[in-house]
Amino acid sequence: MLPATASRVENATSEDLNRHFAAEIEESLRHHAEHPEHIGHRLDELDHEWDIERTLEANAATLALTGTLLGAFVDRRFLVLPAVVTGFLLQHALQGWCPPVPVFRRLGIRTSAEIDRERYALKALRGDFRQLNAPPMDTDAPPRQRARAALDAAEA
Repeated sequence: MLPATASRVENATSEDLNRHFAAEIEESLRHHAEHPEHIGHRLDELDHEWDIERTLEANAATLALTGTLLGAFVDRRFLVLPAVVTGFLLQHALQGWCPPVPVFRRLGIRTSAEIDRERYALKALRGDFRQLNAPPMDTDAPPRQRARAALDAAEA
């Protein structure tokens, strides 16, 4: 059976690394709970952050195109490169894992779900969802408590 699309990369990532990404999100929320004036800038950064899928696709396309061109104009043996790359892409599509994934994850490349988790928690912290009949954020609560409540809301 194939893993769920949204969690397949996280399932194929070490628990230590998943905890590291979760801790980074929590730290970002604590910081922004204390400095809400920076939330808009962080949301802009998140809008431009490349996720693991985009990173893999761009790298795979570059390698496959390079291998195809080298195979066509230099030596046919280079055609093995696009064959290997497309095999890795298929493996990633089915399992959420292929050899480059652990490397990219260690380089800090997050999944779209991890990026969205931070994005929606920041929006909740900023108060973007007040009109949705959600319980109001206690603005008098300590920043750490507000950050935790925002993260819980984003993960719900």
